[in-house]
Amino acid sequence: MSAAASADYEMVVGLEVHVQLKTRTKAFCGCSADFGAPPNTNVCPVCLALPGALPVLNQHAVELAVGAALALDCKVNATSVFARKNYFYPDLPKGYQISQYDRPLAEKGWLTIGELDDGTPVRVGITRVHMEEDAGKSVHDRYAGATAIDLNRAGVPLIEIVSEPDMRSAADAGAYLRLLKQILSYSGVSDVSMEAGSLRVDANVSARIRGTTELGTKTEVKNMNSFSAVERALDAEFARQVALLESGGTVTQQTMLWDGAKGETRPARSKEESHDYRYFPEPDLPPLVLDMEWVARVGRAIPELPDARRKRMIEDYEISAADAELLTASAGMSEYFEAVARASLDPKAALNWVMGEVSAAVNAAGVPIDEFPVRPADLAELLRMVREEVVSHTAAKRVFARMVETGKPAAQVAAEEGLQKVGDDAALVGWIDEVLLENPAEAARYRSGETKLQGVLVGLVMKKSKGRADPRKVNQLLPERARA
Repeated sequence: MSAAASADYEMVVGLEVHVQLKTRTKAFCGCSADFGAPPNTNVCPVCLALPGALPVLNQHAVELAVGAALALDCKVNATSVFARKNYFYPDLPKGYQISQYDRPLAEKGWLTIGELDDGTPVRVGITRVHMEEDAGKSVHDRYAGATAIDLNRAGVPLIEIVSEPDMRSAADAGAYLRLLKQILSYSGVSDVSMEAGSLRVDANVSARIRGTTELGTKTEVKNMNSFSAVERALDAEFARQVALLESGGTVTQQTMLWDGAKGETRPARSKEESHDYRYFPEPDLPPLVLDMEWVARVGRAIPELPDARRKRMIEDYEISAADAELLTASAGMSEYFEAVARASLDPKAALNWVMGEVSAAVNAAGVPIDEFPVRPADLAELLRMVREEVVSHTAAKRVFARMVETGKPAAQVAAEEGLQKVGDDAALVGWIDEVLLENPAEAARYRSGETKLQGVLVGLVMKKSKGRADPRKVNQLLPERARA
């Protein structure tokens, strides 16, 4: 596709995001909803729809779904209706999925994903949020020439968040998904782990001549579990559609699969319409009727969301908008920072350490921040020790590294490792003299007036003392020792 052809067309994107709710049990039975259990150990007659087994709605799932809808500025309906969505899949034991159709849980929300150059907000509408259950999982790589079925996920509670076709680029879709994930994480309704399948994305994309308003024929790229995959798939599918239209062809409405290795989309099946699913009201579940006072209480219980937290943190801790943006990318990281800032009474130092040493260590360990072994109170204690010159900055980094390894408090590590700052003149002079002797060329240049070498020599003293020397006193003593 030529750049000129691409410029003549506009991408139109709407997203359907499936999110697993953070419940202990499944949507309609008491089976565990935990990820990673041995295959087919979390199943019962209700998950499998065996004769005589009746679903019972999980109240906690409803509460989390309502919380998600309110966090997305949706209108929660007082009455919604569960329906059977009929289709055959090997990993769908009932032959239908309990979902919601024409009377969903909530509607008409939005997300603001950025702003235009003139400050106009870029808003993406949310058509609906509805509850449904997950299907099982087909496992294709366990047995040669055969497909295994794991039904542990069958009946796991989900919400599906359907957007309006308001996005005009892959970057818009990425911004929407990242903000959506943030909000769901902050509101505590889901762990939004894409690795565990808690957040999956179907993308509807079409191409139309720029400046027109009529929607083109869309295709749906299914089941993507990373934001980069969504962005790449949208660009590839848009390019395919434009090339097809430019050559005089037509786009066929169908479901596509994304092949990340080849960087291309390919057809999976013709796209079903809603009538293909033969929806009808679920006969074993009554309409879901909500007490709107209860809905209001759920709304009041929603924790502070990312945008509000960013604004408050800028004001409370006098940090930059860019730093607040980085910190609030993760609810856990922003809470960790705030705990350190409050306990240390030093937001600037807390920011430097959390954005630097803590982020690096968490990424290296590959663990969520709530499993990080250095507790905020212990990091705050380390910052106090630096501020009161109990340890140097260099030694503090070694103390922190041992805290990560052992989980021990800062003072204990500093004592055990002998890392408290040394201000004793005799010890400092000993280290300085050794450095001058071991580095005669630098010492001679320093003595001849090349004063910029003072920093180098102080650094060597700090290294020799393993970070324990008081750098302020080393700076005071060095000129005298060099002349001696």
